[in-house]
Amino acid sequence: MNLRSNEPFWLLKNGLVSSYPSLKSDEECDVLIIGGGITGSLIAHQMMKDGYHTIIIDKREICNGSTSTTTSMLQYEIDVPLYKLTELIGEKGACESYKACSKSIDDLEMLTKEIKSRAGFRRKQSLYFASRKKDVSWLIKEYEIRKKTGFEVSWLEPGDIEERFTLQNTYGGILSKQGASIDAFKFAHELLRFNRNKGLKIFDKTEIKSVKYLKGYNFALTEHGFNIKAKKIIYCVGYESTTLIKEDFVNLKSTFATVSEIDTAIFKNIENTLVWNTDAPYMYMRTTDDNRLLIGGRDEDFINPEKRDASLRKKEKEILRTLKKIKPDFKFYTDFVWAGTFGETKDGLPYIGEHEHFKNSYFVLGFGGNGITFSVTGMEMASAFMKNKKHKLSPYFKFGR
Repeated sequence: MNLRSNEPFWLLKNGLVSSYPSLKSDEECDVLIIGGGITGSLIAHQMMKDGYHTIIIDKREICNGSTSTTTSMLQYEIDVPLYKLTELIGEKGACESYKACSKSIDDLEMLTKEIKSRAGFRRKQSLYFASRKKDVSWLIKEYEIRKKTGFEVSWLEPGDIEERFTLQNTYGGILSKQGASIDAFKFAHELLRFNRNKGLKIFDKTEIKSVKYLKGYNFALTEHGFNIKAKKIIYCVGYESTTLIKEDFVNLKSTFATVSEIDTAIFKNIENTLVWNTDAPYMYMRTTDDNRLLIGGRDEDFINPEKRDASLRKKEKEILRTLKKIKPDFKFYTDFVWAGTFGETKDGLPYIGEHEHFKNSYFVLGFGGNGITFSVTGMEMASAFMKNKKHKLSPYFKFGR
């Protein structure tokens, strides 16, 4: 499955960061991680930190799947609002899930400092505004439950939003203190390089064709006939998990994004803010660390890569029409346009844990707009699983929930 298309900004901005060999011999390890994107790199870091002999593989170039198309908006807000998630899974599970995403932002900041990252991690606030008058009532309800739960939030009237952010035609919104952004493509490469120097083995262009379980081990056979003998396998394959798991557990979506030319002055009002709205699907935007405006949305059901890619120019126009509504006098000069594929679950939550059809294995699948923060939570959960410990979020993130 082709997960990216047509000029992904992060890939072009960073170029060829690192190159790794394909697997050309049999290997043995404690943990085999399948999937070399941001999720796999985070899990590999945790496994190395915990002292496990670890191998990570990817069938493409490392980080050249969904990680090269992510918008890297780091939010505690899940795609399903807190009040609605409470109705779906109960107050305890909803609050714990939101708080885990908030903690993930703090953990990620500490991790960037640990490895001396230069991937542009930056603390930002988050503005979630009502794009339609009919959305105001439930958005106020959302504000109230977040405040009650302990999140640092404030309610802004339309005039406040226009004065502070020069955004027009809104109907009020929630301003949250907790948020951040990063270049996830670059950060994933940094994590891998950091851990390769500590003994992590990395192979790209290495596809697993079959896995057999025998006497306490998994034997993963590559397309070129080499075996990896692993005590545990952790699948970090994102949306391509739909090709492995038979049941219908996630809906694939195509999302579209565009990045402007560099402008060092015009985005000052939102350079420290993540912006998104109540449209369905929602629009989102943020500035990049090299002074561009990144804006995206207009999600639709994924049919195939060809149909998705053929929609690029049409979707770009739709995205910019949305921008025109809130910034009527703003002229957006497009530099890059791309599309990516992501997964949408019924409750906005990830799937992290065991699957009954995959012995001696775990999945860390961070779906939706919180893929990166869910993956950071996945580090903690995978570490617990490896030690045969339970995790409080497992009931909410498990398969078959």
